[in-house]
Amino acid sequence: MFAPIRPRRSVLYMPGSNARALEKARDLPADGFIIDLEDAVAPEAKREARDQVVQSLTAGGFGRREVVVRVNGTNTPWFDADLAAIARAAAAGVGIHAVLIPKVADAETLLVVGRQMEALGAPSGLRLWAMIETPLAVLRALDIALAARNPATRLAVMVLGTNDLAKETGAQLRPGRASMASWLSHCVLAARAGGVEVLDGVWNDFTDLNGFARECAEAAIMGFDGKTLIHPGQIETCNAAFSPPDDELAQARALIAMFDRPENAGRGVLQVGGRMYERMHADIARKRVALADAIAARG
Repeated sequence: MFAPIRPRRSVLYMPGSNARALEKARDLPADGFIIDLEDAVAPEAKREARDQVVQSLTAGGFGRREVVVRVNGTNTPWFDADLAAIARAAAAGVGIHAVLIPKVADAETLLVVGRQMEALGAPSGLRLWAMIETPLAVLRALDIALAARNPATRLAVMVLGTNDLAKETGAQLRPGRASMASWLSHCVLAARAGGVEVLDGVWNDFTDLNGFARECAEAAIMGFDGKTLIHPGQIETCNAAFSPPDDELAQARALIAMFDRPENAGRGVLQVGGRMYERMHADIARKRVALADAIAARG
């Protein structure tokens, strides 16, 4: 039996300083939101945005959507106040599921922040997400992911910051992302080794839905759990790309049923439709069906 699955197909960035956008988010079909106090908020508006975000989240109305707050970096003058405000709100029962830490470069950062959250009285269910957006973070992705084995780090998800990676490396973001393919695959492998989920970076041209659909399909094939978004118009395309298609689900359920037959209980390999399947294929099928069921349960 697998642990309960939380769909993270589409996770939309929302500026914490935009009260109207936060209000509209309650009706959007995204699996989650990253409410941003970092890049999307000017320095002089940081405090006001922080207070506004807490007020908006306290009002509720986000349903089953996962709510994540991206705080300012650990080396900024706003980090401590951001973390304290989110920890207090979560402890008071406000529906905040995770804190996203920008520019994580090592596992030690997660441990320090996790211990700080504990000292602030943050509930155990408030998790950490880590932005992987620097060359050093990519090179240390395995160490960062393996930090999840220590519950004190609270690490649940790694998020790729492909725009920042392009800026830091000079790599060009072209269709297919050949310049980054090895980095992205490396981060997916690291996440799986650490038992955490991993989300792909954003697609900048939100008017180009065909290009966006291709990149979503590529990310799903690569093994990402979902993708971060910058515009509500990208949500439905993204959800479709990371949802198991109906024909695949039908095949998965048929394969599971075959292995579950009493006469096949002791068999490790079955021939179905001219192909050989091992029990690991049934396990993969069960995960896909569980994801589809979790998506359906969200309504």
